[in-house]
Amino acid sequence: MTDRTDDLAAALFSELFMADQLARNRISRVLPKGMELSHFGVLNHLARVHDERTPAQLARAFHVTRGAMTNTLGKLEWAGYVHIRPDWDDARRKFVSISPAGRRARDAALAAISPVLAEAVETLGAERVKLALPVLRELRTRMEGEQ
Repeated sequence: MTDRTDDLAAALFSELFMADQLARNRISRVLPKGMELSHFGVLNHLARVHDERTPAQLARAFHVTRGAMTNTLGKLEWAGYVHIRPDWDDARRKFVSISPAGRRARDAALAAISPVLAEAVETLGAERVKLALPVLRELRTRMEGEQ
């Protein structure tokens, strides 16, 4: 890599990291009381896939450790937002599904964060966002492939 490429890479990732931190802070502030961003992410994922997932599958999907996912799932189960059941064929495994209360909590969170997301797109302009998405998507998929 050349110095120019190194500088460009450093600038790109600096902007990505700062944008990520600011977006997480902004979204966390508008989530319903008691809900964390990680909780919303899991509920949103389960609502979209319309199927059960194992804790290991969820950990892989969110690129976190199994321990971190177990902690998040424990909090969601305590709140009544997910159901965790044993695998009837393999007692070592469990399955997680979203509960009706979890679906309502996810919908409330989505309603709370939607204006924040829409404002960001409106501020930047839809056309500029459409141009940025393929680059960000390719960067993400390449980085996922390297793990």
